[in-house]
Amino acid sequence: MFKGTQTPTDSAKPSPLDALWQARVIMWVVLAGEGLALVLTLAPGTDRDRWIYFALTSMVIQWVSLTCLGGLYLLRRFLRRLHAQYVAYVALTLLVISTWLVTGCAWLLLRGVWSLTEEGWQTVFLRFTGIALAVGLLGLAAFQNHWRTRQLAVLAKQSELEALQARIRPHFLFNTLNTGAALVHQRPADAEQLLLDLADLFRAALAGPHEIPLEEELALTRRYLEIEALRFGDRLRLLWRLPESLPDARMPTLSMQPLVENAIRHGVEPSADGGVIEIGISSKAGMVDITIRNTLPSRGTLSRSGHNVGLNSVGARIQALTQGRGKLLTTNDGNHFTATILLPADVCTTDTD
Repeated sequence: MFKGTQTPTDSAKPSPLDALWQARVIMWVVLAGEGLALVLTLAPGTDRDRWIYFALTSMVIQWVSLTCLGGLYLLRRFLRRLHAQYVAYVALTLLVISTWLVTGCAWLLLRGVWSLTEEGWQTVFLRFTGIALAVGLLGLAAFQNHWRTRQLAVLAKQSELEALQARIRPHFLFNTLNTGAALVHQRPADAEQLLLDLADLFRAALAGPHEIPLEEELALTRRYLEIEALRFGDRLRLLWRLPESLPDARMPTLSMQPLVENAIRHGVEPSADGGVIEIGISSKAGMVDITIRNTLPSRGTLSRSGHNVGLNSVGARIQALTQGRGKLLTTNDGNHFTATILLPADVCTTDTD
């Protein structure tokens, strides 16, 4: 029987700070620090050698930025338990503390190089503190707007998906019950298995978590295909290309099932001879590749047209879960339709370090 779904651990929950650990974001932080150092160097009132002033200011700003990022990374497990707004306040506090620490270390180590009086160092200390507060408050406002917009977008996509599922479930339920009714007298064992598979699917759809391990998502997909195999018989032919050990990744619940349903609806059902659905999973270069490929009916065959609502919803959920690093790709070469889910291998896995 299908294993019960699992609730993500604290370390598996998405955090508003997850984007900070990406190389692209760190690069932009460094470049922004260089820009700030350049502005301070060109500001009026700097009567010392501007190159030396730029080098020292750049060093202080970069150390402040990297120290703050390092502190946030060390506190990431604790911060995952906090509301996004409190995470922002902690980040602002760490920025100010990092500014004080780095400025104090600069005073201890660079007094001989940076010839300033004690009052001059106090001015530098206050200036950097003021800059840190100004930049931090601006960043706090931008972060709150971005996070609020992102959460609203996720809720909108989730509502769209739930509306789609509410429309699809009765159709699938009626087809499944009709198939079960036809099997009750002739093949009661198959009818019983059909009802058990149907219960697993609806339990996951109605009461399960939003994200589950890839292994469990694959098990739900097998349940769905077992039901459809009873309806289509030999017309539905499956090819599984799976590794010996599945990658340790999480994905949105029932995100493979709509892709398989799409393959049956537009590839198998319209063709008198049925069709082939190939499901493959592989991992390379830090990404998990989940491919669902189906044959298309011959030209001239009357087929149903779709609105891509299911595909769009799956893609939106994957992007929301992976902070934009994952995606859904589709291709159509006239003979085959291919849907590919790309997931970062580290997405929402339990942190063990």
